Amino acid sequence: MTLSVENLSFHYPDVPVLRNISFDLPEGDFLSLLGPNGSGKSTLLRLLDRILLPQNGTITLDGRPLNELSRRELAKRIAYVPQDTLWVFPYTVLEVVLMGRSPYVGHSGFENAQDLAIVREAMRLTDIEHLADKLITGISGGERQRVLIARALSQQPRILLLDEPNAHLDISHQIDIFQILREQNELRNLTIVSVSHDLNLAAAFSKRTLLLANTGNEGASIFAVGHPKDVLTQANIEQVYQTPVLVDQLPDSSAMRISLIPLATKKEKHSQHTTGNRITPN
Repeated sequence: MTLSVENLSFHYPDVPVLRNISFDLPEGDFLSLLGPNGSGKSTLLRLLDRILLPQNGTITLDGRPLNELSRRELAKRIAYVPQDTLWVFPYTVLEVVLMGRSPYVGHSGFENAQDLAIVREAMRLTDIEHLADKLITGISGGERQRVLIARALSQQPRILLLDEPNAHLDISHQIDIFQILREQNELRNLTIVSVSHDLNLAAAFSKRTLLLANTGNEGASIFAVGHPKDVLTQANIEQVYQTPVLVDQLPDSSAMRISLIPLATKKEKHSQHTTGNRITPN
């Protein structure tokens, strides 16, 4: 199942967001969408799930325009995990995860034993089984994020879209979630698109990265796309994010490491100036 984006452009009223976006998402890909704040990452994700409609360009799924699929058909193929959701009604965690089975529920409107088994497995994978009877309104933001991921996995989609899946999570659960995503990507050939601000997690788990960059007042466009080692270079990161970084490898590992280089504070600059040391501008 291949998702193709061609010459995609989108703007909110008087605010251009994305311009001439084109890329292919082959089956089994693990793509991280990266870029500064306001570069349209979350907007692009919503366009891929037809939450938003583009002003120009097309999105096709196996050659079929996305707007030709019914919402039920689309939900069986694509699942979307937002950063968070405002819950008005106090559903239990189990009830929320069961919502992921709605595209498959028959005319009776009730889930069957197979649906429940799929949901229980999704909850086991995301380590929320112990929260089953808790109210969604009474758990932490990190726990809610894992509930939303479990709900998406219970849809059994072919493509999974995630908007900052590590938001609100502690470092242990961040790694756990990305390990789960990689396992699902490898074992089920699940195609994954993840928006992230964590360049190191993206480099460690993605097969490809797509870097968006703002281009004046015309909206963001693709700056680079490809293997993380080819996209997340020091030159690319510094140009797009306008901040100095160091890109190297972890000791005894081939994994990339991207480190921020803090700029000298006014106090440090004053101290070095008074001691006769010279600061070289970045």
